[in-house]
Amino acid sequence: MSENAPVTQLKESISGSDQFLWANWLQETLTCFDCTTGTIHILEEGTDLLKLKAQVGVPEFLLPKMSVVPVGKGMAGIAAERKEAVQVCNLQTDESGVVRPGAKDTKVEGAITVPLLVDGALYGTLGIAKKEPYEFTEEEVANLLSIAGAMAKKVS
Repeated sequence: MSENAPVTQLKESISGSDQFLWANWLQETLTCFDCTTGTIHILEEGTDLLKLKAQVGVPEFLLPKMSVVPVGKGMAGIAAERKEAVQVCNLQTDESGVVRPGAKDTKVEGAITVPLLVDGALYGTLGIAKKEPYEFTEEEVANLLSIAGAMAKKVS
């Protein structure tokens, strides 16, 4: 599996930055994966709470529900708890129990959330989604985890 040029450029941009450009990094990630909606949550030190740092495409009325996510709840919380990617092909029809009821109001379908990890330590999550049903490939998951790893190193 190989990274494509946009993924490599994004990782270099993240690594080379001396600032936390969460919104920019999220928008570039969405572009790399042809997605419309995304979130970045950072684990609040000393807690089991993920705090929203950036979002694109999330309806305004859902932001209060997504601003703080407990580890273990919803896609972000489960990806954080498991320290692995969590995805659903169609968020609108998912019955796995991973998707929170309010998440369907985002109107997205194919969604994935990955943990921000450095040496197995959790620093947050990165979630992206498409408007249509979609299953992310192994290569896409690996590339997304790679981007998430670059972000995690900025907060570690």
